[in-house]
Amino acid sequence: MALKVLVCDDERHIVRLIQVNLERQGYTVVTAFDGKDGLEKVKAEKPDLMVLDVMMPYMDGFEVLKALRREPETEALPVIMLTAKAQDKDVFEGYRYGADMYLTKPFNPMELVSFVNRIAQGKEDEEGGSKKYEL
Repeated sequence: MALKVLVCDDERHIVRLIQVNLERQGYTVVTAFDGKDGLEKVKAEKPDLMVLDVMMPYMDGFEVLKALRREPETEALPVIMLTAKAQDKDVFEGYRYGADMYLTKPFNPMELVSFVNRIAQGKEDEEGGSKKYEL
């Protein structure tokens, strides 16, 4: 079964670029365009992984990440931060709040795909390669 990835970014062209590249690799992609919508989609869609921007309306990505890490159902959800916030303090903050990986914009879509593949491979290794990750 294809892993489900939630892509949350307020820039629709970025979301579409990520979606196309991940779907080509066989992933199922769900999209959200602001932090509040992203949290709602996590609960409704139960993704296996999340790609999350920082600067978004309603809730920024750091707030979303902190909310995810507070809840037992989502505390282990892998999150790749994808953001233009590239200063050392921003990267540090992302990891401090629980990001699994931190990628800055502008980015190479294939680098993001390789990060997703790495996390997906880790999930398969943890679960014997056949079961879908349970949240």
